[in-house]
Amino acid sequence: MPSFEIEGKLLKKYDAENKTASFQAREFVLEIQDGNYPQFIKFQLTQDRCPLLDTCEEGEQVNVHFDLRGREWQGKYFTNLNAWRLEKAAAQPDEAAPEAGGEETVFPTAGDEPPVAANDDLPF
Repeated sequence: MPSFEIEGKLLKKYDAENKTASFQAREFVLEIQDGNYPQFIKFQLTQDRCPLLDTCEEGEQVNVHFDLRGREWQGKYFTNLNAWRLEKAAAQPDEAAPEAGGEETVFPTAGDEPPVAANDDLPF
């Protein structure tokens, strides 16, 4: 069965629920942007994967690895997005902010010759 991955903001996380004496599940909602409108997608963690959500806080960007699960019950069909791995999204560097303590950039002035590399034998 194929697996999927999606990144979004952790909007809401719920407590684990014991569905039966031997089965527990925990749900959470991810907010993703789809054009002009946000989408709210509910995922489910089961059994020993329920604690994976403990290390994430609401409002954080997370990557969710999941697969699709479907079943029939009394003539009705249900689909679950079964999460099996969660990780905090990598922080995106702020391109507008200059690096603190960086070297000063020196721009050439008119008449300056560009530096020539010692082994530069390219014709252009």
